[in-house]
Amino acid sequence: MGIRVAIERKIKILEVYRDSTLVIYQLKGEWEAKYPKLIEYRGLVLELIKKFNDITFCYLSRDKIQMADALATLASMVKVNKQEDVKPIQMSIYEVPAHCYKIEEEEKEDDHLWHHDIPRYVKDREYPNQATENNKRTLKRLVIAYVLDGEILYKRRNDQVLLRCVDTVEAKKSLKKSMRVFAEHMLMVL
Repeated sequence: MGIRVAIERKIKILEVYRDSTLVIYQLKGEWEAKYPKLIEYRGLVLELIKKFNDITFCYLSRDKIQMADALATLASMVKVNKQEDVKPIQMSIYEVPAHCYKIEEEEKEDDHLWHHDIPRYVKDREYPNQATENNKRTLKRLVIAYVLDGEILYKRRNDQVLLRCVDTVEAKKSLKKSMRVFAEHMLMVL
C-alpha cells in the first residue's frame, strides 16, 4: 500500500490519486461503504491518514493514468538487485501516438509491409539483413502464430481461426466494402 510507504519515508503532506471512484469517494466520506471488506479497508486507511499533516484523495480517469500504468508494467518486468544502484529511465512524452496514421492518406501499395519479414522467414528461414540477435529471437517467437498459404499470410488466433494479413490498401478496400454491405443491410431492415 502506497500510504504505508509514505509513512515509512516520514512524508507529512500527500496527494493520493486513484482511478477508482468508489474508493476515492468513500475515503473522502462522500459515499458510504456498504460491503464489509470496503468498510474494513476504509477504516484502515482512515487510521493511517492520521499520521499525515495533510492528505488529499483525487480521482483520475483511466485515460489520465496511462503513464503510471506504463511505469508499473515496466517495474514489474525489471529485476533489481538491492545492492546495486538503479539507473534512471529516460522517457519522452509525445503529443500524438507514434503508431497512428490515417488510412486515407495512404493510397499507393506498401513497399515495406508491416509483416514483410514473417513470410520471408517462414518460407526460407531467412532473417532481415540488419536483424540483431534480439530481433531474430523475436521473429522466431512471432512466426509460430503465422501460416503462409502460397503468397497469402494468415495469423492464427488462439481459437485456431485464421486472420488474413493485409496492407493498408487492402484494409481500406475491405472497410469500404464492409460499410457498403452494412449500409445496404440497414436499408433492408428499415
